[in-house]
Order: sequence, then C-alpha cells, then structure tokens
Amino acid sequence: MSTPSHPTPLFRSLDQWPLQTDAQVASLATPADAEQAHTLLRLMEIGFLPGETVRPLARGSLGGDPLAVRVGRSTFALRKHEAALIQVAQVGGAA
Repeated sequence: MSTPSHPTPLFRSLDQWPLQTDAQVASLATPADAEQAHTLLRLMEIGFLPGETVRPLARGSLGGDPLAVRVGRSTFALRKHEAALIQVAQVGGAA
C-alpha cells in the first residue's frame, strides 16, 4: 500500500509565514525557561491564542526583525524569536 502523494498540512512558525496571508494560531511553544514562559504569557495576553486569525504585515529591513503582525483589530511588532514561538496553519485547514 503506497502513501498518498498529497501535500502535508501547512504548519509553521509565525516568523516563517508569508506576508499578507492570514493564518490561524495552532499552538504556542512549550517554554524552555522562565524568560520564554514570560514571553509566552505576554503573547497570550495580547491575543495570540489558539484559534485566533493573524496576518503578518511587514518585516523590518535588517534581517526581517521586527515583524508587524495583526491579530484582531490590533497590530503588534514582534521580534523574530517571539514570532517563532507561535505555530500557525492555513485558515480553515489544509486545502
């Protein structure tokens, strides 16, 4: 029996998501230390929660940092290491 040749669902970290493309927060990383736990708590407090729709808007000119991201009606500037803690997927699941 062979494996189907359809693409795998599109999941990646928010820092790797294409600009101007909606995504749905799938999960947040498991914190590796107290500093990362604090960062994750702050991200959740400002609205980066599983199920929320987000849209990366622009990247800074120096290495893509920071990343402007819209969540709800608000826009936030996230550092790449912060955006990397947020796993996203296609809105509505894989095509």
